[in-house]
Amino acid sequence: MPPTDAPATARLAARWADWFPVLRWGRDCTQATFTADLTSAAVVTLLLIPQALAYALLAGMPAVTGLYASVLPLVVYALMGTSPVVAAGPAALRSVMSLAAVGAVAATGSPAFIAASALLAVMVGAMLLVMGALRMGFVAGFLSHPVLSGFVTAAGLLIAMSQLPHVLGMPLASQNLGAFLRSLWQHHTQVHSLTLAVGLGAVATLWAARRWLQPGLRRLGTPAGAADLVSKAAPLLIMIGAIAITANTGWEARGLAVVGEIPQGLPALTLMAFTDTTPEMLRLLLLPALLIAVLTFVEQISMAQGMAAKRRERVDTDAEMRAMGGANLASGLSGAFAVGASFSRTVVVAESGARTPVAALLTAVLLGLAALFLTPWLRHLPLAVLAATILLALGSLMDFASFGRTWRFSRADFAAQALTFGTTLLVDLVSGLTAGVVASLALHIWHSSRPHIAEVGNVPGTEHYRNVRRHAVTTHPRILSLRVDGSLFFANARFLEDRIAAEVASHPDLRHLILLCNAVNDIDASALESLRTIQQRLSDAGVLLHLSEVKGPVMDRLERSDFLAHLSGGVFLTHHQAVAALSA
Repeated sequence: MPPTDAPATARLAARWADWFPVLRWGRDCTQATFTADLTSAAVVTLLLIPQALAYALLAGMPAVTGLYASVLPLVVYALMGTSPVVAAGPAALRSVMSLAAVGAVAATGSPAFIAASALLAVMVGAMLLVMGALRMGFVAGFLSHPVLSGFVTAAGLLIAMSQLPHVLGMPLASQNLGAFLRSLWQHHTQVHSLTLAVGLGAVATLWAARRWLQPGLRRLGTPAGAADLVSKAAPLLIMIGAIAITANTGWEARGLAVVGEIPQGLPALTLMAFTDTTPEMLRLLLLPALLIAVLTFVEQISMAQGMAAKRRERVDTDAEMRAMGGANLASGLSGAFAVGASFSRTVVVAESGARTPVAALLTAVLLGLAALFLTPWLRHLPLAVLAATILLALGSLMDFASFGRTWRFSRADFAAQALTFGTTLLVDLVSGLTAGVVASLALHIWHSSRPHIAEVGNVPGTEHYRNVRRHAVTTHPRILSLRVDGSLFFANARFLEDRIAAEVASHPDLRHLILLCNAVNDIDASALESLRTIQQRLSDAGVLLHLSEVKGPVMDRLERSDFLAHLSGGVFLTHHQAVAALSA
């Protein structure tokens, strides 16, 4: 028998464990953790059933696909993820983005639409898997917080617009604010009174249950755990009540829209996503899929890291990206739509005591049982009740107060936030998010192209040097100290040249110019050429160029060039040493 290569075997095992962390945490499961996870799964299932049905309709898909998007994706995420509490599955923002993207390819509700929605989920999953394999977590930085806040707030308004037709019982366009207002004006006399009554009644009941049910039960002597469970199950209980009332009153015959027949059974893997796929369809879905993938990861990792910090746990960002990629791939192959992490359900998972990802596996089992045995009872569920469920969940999405905070802190960030909000609301979701990303990158390049450059002087009695405009400092007429607050690269190299030329012109007695480089983290080839130009111009003017407090990696790069060999001045360890030596 040939000898076993133990290091190679260990590396292979570690690689498999990186892709499937269940190989690590699975060994730590005990009866106590299983009991806690089962309790959490029961609570989350009560919350997820109405949400899954509602978010499927929000995505323009058959209601049952919401259950499909909650079974296999949960299993895959549990096996590949590192967070025990992040709740993968249908989410409002992902659903409305899927509807907006696929609606440009096929008619809503058609077989082609369902197939394209599954294809979009597969594309999102493939992108996240590839990015996770390449350790591309940095793409999350492309979405700044103001841009993300503006986009999500506008998306929340669009989601509300998309649900108002189900509450009012009349046809309304909801792809953007302009179309919604025009259709509202055209159809404002067609409100269906019964549908409106059911919708408003569901909204009021859900709101009252959220606000008063738990404290009311506690005052009646109900144990805290039971009161909390009943409160979380309130949407499901209200949905059951609506089904019973509709089935026994004949409201459906009076024009109240209901879910209708729902196929019974578990989701089966299908190649529906690739049925009739054309290059043009792939081209139209490529950008939306990329934006949904990035947005999904940004939301997911912020939830995972926030919860991990509270629970003193650790999450692997690359593994999380791969896990959500696998979940979306499973959702698409189940004939469902793009999924993501739900903040509200994540909080419920954490608060209900989940200890390991087994909670997600158990939730998938319970939802599978629901798909097997409960779907025949859902045909009488009013769409107005599902719409009310979505409307009540929008409070966590929209953050109008952030606009005021951003305005006070940074006008430039506010401009990007407002542009994202306005474009999303007035054009569409994909255009809004694209505009936000472009605006964020443009603002970053603009800021980087004009780094803060301050003249500094010595704080009397110390070796510290501060901005002459902010502090009482001492300077020397023959020495000019400039602190560059930023890395030097092609976009700001010319700005540095112009600033130094202006400073030299305004200091006729200048003999030494010292660049304080403690904030310079990098210098590229373009900036190096600018430094050569600055060096030559200063030499022609009889001024020596010096560097101080150059960081090690920057010094390594300068030493690989001939710049230091031709530097007219010196390189000093500290700025105080430079000033002391040159002023002696």
